[in-house]
Order: sequence, then C-alpha cells, then structure tokens
Amino acid sequence: MEQWFAFPNIDPVVFALGPFEVRWYALAYIAGILGAIWYAKTICRKASLWQKNKPSYKAAEIDDFLLWATLGIILGGRLGYVLFYDPIYFFANPLDIPKIWTGGMSFHGGMLGVLCAVLLYARALNASYISLLDLACAAAPIGLFTGRVANFINGELYGRVTEHPIGMVFPTADLFPRHPSQLYEAFLEGFLLFVILGLSIWLLKALKKPGVIIGLFGIGYGTARIISEFFREADAHIGFINTHFTMGMLLSAPMIILGIAIFIISVRKKSDRAA
Repeated sequence: MEQWFAFPNIDPVVFALGPFEVRWYALAYIAGILGAIWYAKTICRKASLWQKNKPSYKAAEIDDFLLWATLGIILGGRLGYVLFYDPIYFFANPLDIPKIWTGGMSFHGGMLGVLCAVLLYARALNASYISLLDLACAAAPIGLFTGRVANFINGELYGRVTEHPIGMVFPTADLFPRHPSQLYEAFLEGFLLFVILGLSIWLLKALKKPGVIIGLFGIGYGTARIISEFFREADAHIGFINTHFTMGMLLSAPMIILGIAIFIISVRKKSDRAA
C-alpha cells in the first residue's frame, strides 16, 4: 500500500459554531461564483475585446446578474441531479429534494439553470443573451475548478480502481487504490478549459464573433468530461449504461455536437457579414 499516494484526509468542515457548519464545498461554490463574476467584469471593462469596441454589458450589470446566476446554478444543479441521476428515489421522497447540504448537484442541470437565468436577465435588460452567455461560458471554468477540488476534499466522486502509482485510497470508498478523478476534472474542465477560452478571448478576440465562446465551451467541456468519465467511478445507483457508458458521458455528448454547430454558425455569420 505504500506505493500509492496518501489521501490528505482534509476535514470537509472548515469550522463549526454549535450546529452551524461551514464546509469547503459551500466555500468552493462561493469562491467559484465570485471569481466568475470578477472575471466577467474584467472582460467587460476591456472594450477592445468586443464588436465595434463596445462591450455588450457594463460591469455593474454583471454585478446585478450575480443573484440570477446563483439561483440558476443552485436550483438547476439540484433539479438536474434529481431528474438525471436519481428520479425514482426523489419522487418517492420529495421532501429530500431541497436538502442540498446532503450532496447531489449536477453540472448539466446547473448549466441549464444558468441558461435560463441568462435568457431572463438579458430579456429584462433588452440586451444580447448571446453575449451574456459568452461571458458565462468564459467564466464557468473557475467554478468548475473550485467545485472539483471540493469534491476531492470531500472524498466523493472518486475514480475507478487502478494499479498505477498515481492511485489513491479514498476512505469514503474502500481499501483499493483509485484514480483521483476529481483532480483530473479540475485540470481538464477547470484550468485547461479556462486557458483555452482565455486565449481565444484575449489573443484571438473571439468575443467579436458572438457565440464562438459558447461553441468552444460546449466542445471543450463535453470532451473533457467524457475523457474524465473513463477514470471516474460510475454512480452506484445507476452503474454503466449499455455496459460502457456513464450518465455523464450521455449528457456530455450532445454538448459537443451542439457546440460544434454553434461554433460553425457563429463563424459563418461573421464571415457573411464581412462579405
């Protein structure tokens, strides 16, 4: 057992005051959302990144979007988990649906929740929902990174059993070494995707072509998630679908297809306009 990496065994509770507990998971959500809002505001302040050097949104408007985005992430993420991952249990126990502190959030549900928030907020301002969704996609990897690190601290969503030295024994699982798949996802879905989208925005001026960042995000996240799923343990109550696929794979594949379509349409629209 000495050849494997030791799980750090970080207490998931940062501190407690009586019955009140502050957990790393909650702090990860807060840090991810605040970091994403800060990054989106930074992009909005750089006029040269936008069409006609005119940002579609002001920094103050991004601040106002904070509540909308937070509600979209939490409500969408929870309902997505209920519907995508364990509908039978929650339909039989509806009072457990609001208990988000017990765990159970879906990225794909949170993504749909943010999409609804973007559409409603942009409509309220009579502004471009595509540009706001571009911003949301550009900033999303920040929250993905912090969230996956929190998953690692909690010892949840661990990987499949492995014989490679990179394996780690998770006390929440069993005595077998497993891939630290949460860290793989933090790198692929968080850090690497953030860099790719950032280079596209800051060097290639992708925001001048509305929708390009949306398409790149769909392609990038979908690909990163499917790769990670090959190392991540399938959900115990779902298992493998058709012996090879996981629910995460099935939910991510359409993102790649839709992302490619959005990217192509966005680039062609710009080309047609120029012509």
